Amino acid sequence: MNRFVLCAVIAALVGMTALTPVAPTEAQTVALLGAGATFAFPLYAKWSQAYALERGVRVTYQPVGSGEGIRRFVTGAADFAGTDALPTDAQMGQASGQVLYLPMVAGSVVPLYNIKDVEPKPAPPTTPGVPPPPPPKAIGPGLAFTGPLLADIFLGKIKTWDDPKITDLNPQEKMPSTPITVIHRSDGSGTTAIWTNYLSKVSREWKDSVGEGSSVKWPTGLEARGNQGVADLVKRTANSIGYVELAYAVTNRMTFGSVRNKAGQLLAPSLTTTIKALDAALPGIPDDYLTLMTNPDTPDAYPIVGLTYLMIYNEQSDSVKGPALAQFLWWAIHDGQKHAPPLLYAPLPRNLVVRLGRTVKGVTVNGQPALP
Repeated sequence: MNRFVLCAVIAALVGMTALTPVAPTEAQTVALLGAGATFAFPLYAKWSQAYALERGVRVTYQPVGSGEGIRRFVTGAADFAGTDALPTDAQMGQASGQVLYLPMVAGSVVPLYNIKDVEPKPAPPTTPGVPPPPPPKAIGPGLAFTGPLLADIFLGKIKTWDDPKITDLNPQEKMPSTPITVIHRSDGSGTTAIWTNYLSKVSREWKDSVGEGSSVKWPTGLEARGNQGVADLVKRTANSIGYVELAYAVTNRMTFGSVRNKAGQLLAPSLTTTIKALDAALPGIPDDYLTLMTNPDTPDAYPIVGLTYLMIYNEQSDSVKGPALAQFLWWAIHDGQKHAPPLLYAPLPRNLVVRLGRTVKGVTVNGQPALP
């Protein structure tokens, strides 16, 4: 990863608690409140700053997790919600009208880990007159994983870092015999939904015993709230492994693994491999946009990728906030997309932007179009 990308990610996350910058204008009379998924919080923080400066409208987003964000939205405590998980009937039971689910960007979920005392294996002795073997081929930013291997680790079946299933896949590393500590989300999480959807596709045992969703009964491990909470706990816990959205791993300067995809390629999560996964999913995105797109067949696609959504009511009742919300979403799917790649999120393809534009133009305020 080049220095520019890393610096852009870090700069976007500095001062994240200050998400409501005041633009140098007196026109700032509208304030919109959103809550939900932490998955795209780095991008929403950037959008909040940019939109206030460009349009004089304050957009505050609270990263409380997908489940809590949906709860606040349907109870009227937030104007919009963010989620990476497909909403359940139980979650939407209190919704007061038709809800639109608008994809904003795609992002990768990565296995990040903190292993102490990992050393390269010593080179084998050389024989006079025989050239030494070539160095092992680089595999990306860290260890190599497969889907079934990750499932077995999170099931608690693989208990130490020197387990043969890990060392056979990473022969260039001398792994310690220390126990593995699994770290997972404690809150209802779209990141968890993407992660467990992938594990359910690659491991029959995971599917049958744990399943998928924004909240599951974890077989083992410690828990933390939010993507940042998981990153912090992994960083503090020796010999641990967790899962976060890619931007959090990069921003926290943490080591994360490559994953072998369905086509057999070992790929590091990156902007390029995330875009490949989004492109692969594009033909199958339905009319309501709701889909889980993990484990595609495409050779160059990272396998653990998901869309993140903003949820709004199709019919708005507030004559001030309704148009302001529609205008913000129009900006987000157009001008706002330029802020996604520096933060390692895949921007929306043009044909999906066109579809979403028609959806946003269909939003009404008390029966009248929200946008001109």
